Amino acid sequence: MTNGKQFGTAAVFFTAISTILGAIMFLRFGYAVGSVGLLGAIMIVIIGHAVTIPTAMAISEIATNQKVEGGGAYYIISRSFGLVIGSTIGISLYLSQGISIAFYIIAFTEAFKPLIDWLFINYKFHPIAEWLLVQNQTIAVPTLIFLTILVIKKGADVGMKMLYWVVAILAISLVAFFVGKPIEIDPAVTLPPVPEVSIFYVFAIIFPAFTGIIAGVGLSGDLKDPGKSIPLGTLGATLVGMVIYLFISLKLDSSAPPEILADTSKMVMSQIAIQGWWLVPLGLAAATLSSAIGSILVAPRTLQAIAKDNVMPLGKLNAWMAEGRGDSDEPFNSYLVTFVLAIFFVMMGALDAVAEIISMFFMVTYGALCLISFLQHFAADPSYRPTFKSKWYISLFGAIACFGLMFFMNSGYAFASLLFMILIYLSINFFNKDKKNIALIFQGVMYQISRKIHVFLQKTEKEDNTSWRPSSIFLSSETFESNDAFLLTCWLSYKYGFGTYIHHMDGYFSKQSNSEAKEIKKRMIKMARASRSEVYIDTLINPDISGSISQVVQLPSISGTENNMLLFDHSRSNPSQIKSVVDNFKLIQAADFDIGVLSSSPRKFGFYKEIHVWITSADISNSNLMILLAYVISAHPDWRNGEIKVFSATSHLTMDLDRKNLNDLISEGQLPISKNNIEFIIPEDDHDIKATIKANSQDADFLIIGFVSEMLKRIGSEVFEGYEGLANILFMNAKESKQIK
Repeated sequence: MTNGKQFGTAAVFFTAISTILGAIMFLRFGYAVGSVGLLGAIMIVIIGHAVTIPTAMAISEIATNQKVEGGGAYYIISRSFGLVIGSTIGISLYLSQGISIAFYIIAFTEAFKPLIDWLFINYKFHPIAEWLLVQNQTIAVPTLIFLTILVIKKGADVGMKMLYWVVAILAISLVAFFVGKPIEIDPAVTLPPVPEVSIFYVFAIIFPAFTGIIAGVGLSGDLKDPGKSIPLGTLGATLVGMVIYLFISLKLDSSAPPEILADTSKMVMSQIAIQGWWLVPLGLAAATLSSAIGSILVAPRTLQAIAKDNVMPLGKLNAWMAEGRGDSDEPFNSYLVTFVLAIFFVMMGALDAVAEIISMFFMVTYGALCLISFLQHFAADPSYRPTFKSKWYISLFGAIACFGLMFFMNSGYAFASLLFMILIYLSINFFNKDKKNIALIFQGVMYQISRKIHVFLQKTEKEDNTSWRPSSIFLSSETFESNDAFLLTCWLSYKYGFGTYIHHMDGYFSKQSNSEAKEIKKRMIKMARASRSEVYIDTLINPDISGSISQVVQLPSISGTENNMLLFDHSRSNPSQIKSVVDNFKLIQAADFDIGVLSSSPRKFGFYKEIHVWITSADISNSNLMILLAYVISAHPDWRNGEIKVFSATSHLTMDLDRKNLNDLISEGQLPISKNNIEFIIPEDDHDIKATIKANSQDADFLIIGFVSEMLKRIGSEVFEGYEGLANILFMNAKESKQIK
């Protein structure tokens, strides 16, 4: 190629139509009409175009929205799904294109069958020569070598120069066929019966005929205006091809009985067409040769584009396959890889088997393209502004049809194809851990789903639902000094609840502080990713904690339900930190939140073995909340070997009643707390409950203790003091008593 981007719409149209009206039309469409009848053949055309028309519309839509570079369909897929998923589908696309080369080369050899039959009739050959002449590989292998060398030497120019001659020959062949006469049958001749086959089996063999729609897209890197040429050329070829196949079905059905049509040993179209003995083989040879050259041009470019994205397991392999030569960046090394792939399938020699294989890979690619179009519609990204617009339901139908038809065609091949795709994905994902970003298309879809759910929940009339789950906000300025607060938020939001973690930054909002907040948020997200948490993370800049509290209690919940719990933390070695909670307690209460204070100690959460819940007569309203929190926390894998112990500080007068109430609560609530882990204690001194707790929970790994607002008003921060030597403690104050059902 000499001029870089030089082709227009005609190149896309003629490349696609010469592939659509190619090998299958000449060699297997008569078989389709003969095997499943006229209505069955028409149904195959309709089903096939139920896939290809939505795909053509999807390609046209996506191509008119973004600049389509080299790599064609792969470029569209990878820039929509992201590199990891996109390259997985891209490899499937490449394989379908590479194997198609073998398919077209094998079909090309069929054009020589009349000549070989004539030679056998008129000449005597050595047995070895006879054996070689009947093998497809005898012609296929030299042809593949010759075409590969030709394309490497001449580039895309050779395909374009041949294209118009090929289309002209195809047109002449089709005219000769349509004006041809029906085949005359000798009534005395008994024709063999037509074998019974499934319509989907026939469809799997015929479907490669319709895959030509994507052939022109592969030239995207060589087009002057891909955004214009791809939609016009692709849709035009798809619709023209469908109409021609419908007329071919009618002509074949009216020209020969099913027994002759279903016989694949002879080209039935050559028997119908005027001068068909040479025009039809010539048309077949021209079409398959052109399609083979087109695939040889496109497949290496797809492989080169994948390699340029640097997703292959080995860096040197990427660099080697991405290497181009000359001003037009011809993918020389990718040509060599593609040649090896094609020669392998050429040696198989079986046209129908190769047709089924490439059908599967094309279905995956087409399904992906339709899915991209559907997701783009759903995501409603304002930057997605294609000049050609499909409909979301057309794209969705196309995607479902592709993936569904795979299993109807050949469930074994379908499962094998999907398994192969999964293995490719896992391999690429393993070697590209730094590219696990979610593509913008998925972000947009998730934003829309989240928005619709939030609005739905907000508009839905709230029922009087007595079931409770934590929807917590943890406000902390000690994020990087201790991870205790973050761990607790992770536990609360792991399975049963939802959690938001806000890092408070002292200071006034400014360009500099905002930049610092963004950097801190990045560090927090990295921390959250490492812990595989379900916590939503953000930062808040305020000159004092009161301002942050007033903002936090007004935040909407990430879950769609209202937030109901506000948590703080302080280090037991620095009691002054708790002053902000005490000073702002009335402000927090005004929001009707449950309030928690995590008191961190050097022992932290110990060995994650025992959670002790302490209930006293002074804070009975907190008891159910504390037990529920212990249950929620214990569901996290960190506590999989842990157990909950409940201690009730009671008196001689109320012990029996307290025992009955607590046992009934545990039993009726089906809480995983053994009765052996419920202990009733009568403190020696009613005024020194802290000493009792320290004596009985000195080996606990985590404690949950209640407190009431009256006590906080009376003694202030002393409520949280006096627990030296114990592990981390969560002090809880319930806005109202919770029900355990």
